[in-house]
Amino acid sequence: MTEREARLAQGVTELDLELEAQQLTQLLTYLDLIQKWNKVYNLTAVRDPGEMLTYHLLDSLAVVPPLRRHTQGQPTKLLDVGSGAGLPGVVIAICCPEIQVDCVDAVAKKAAFIQQCAVQLKLANLRGVHARVETLEEPYDVITSRAFASLADFVTWSASALKQGGVWLAMKGKRPDDEIAALPPEARVFHVEQLGVPGLDAERCLVWLDRP
Repeated sequence: MTEREARLAQGVTELDLELEAQQLTQLLTYLDLIQKWNKVYNLTAVRDPGEMLTYHLLDSLAVVPPLRRHTQGQPTKLLDVGSGAGLPGVVIAICCPEIQVDCVDAVAKKAAFIQQCAVQLKLANLRGVHARVETLEEPYDVITSRAFASLADFVTWSASALKQGGVWLAMKGKRPDDEIAALPPEARVFHVEQLGVPGLDAERCLVWLDRP
């Protein structure tokens, strides 16, 4: 086992996640794809492979257990907004085959990268969508974002794509009280969940929102 494989396996254990060997392999192959495409497409500012494992993979994996508790293994449609390199969308698609993941980005080359990941990782439940999120009207059960925009902008721009009874899931650093206070009346926070990311000494939380 390489050091990278060991670190990923250790992180998955710490997150209390159950993943098959094939999924662990897919996660590391995905990391290789980011590194390869990053040279041309500038997908992420994080360049160091070790940091990528922590800041990209493990950070995104931290959202999987709460998401699984929410979906209860049911078929779910999820939209990842401003997905960039596919974080956390591609990671969710790898870990949760029952979730159909659409990663939307206004930058064509980033949507193309997601499509490439879907092909190379053989993920039938993953799709890259080149569009502005405001133009999407297809209904989604869950809409996620990671370091995308303020909560108010996130829910306003994606409101037309949220299914009746659906939820927003925003990955944030420390609890964004100012952003929560600035939310429009069409959205309300019903839970803020603290996340622990293995190997990352920084605050992380998951903000759960729905329509009141």
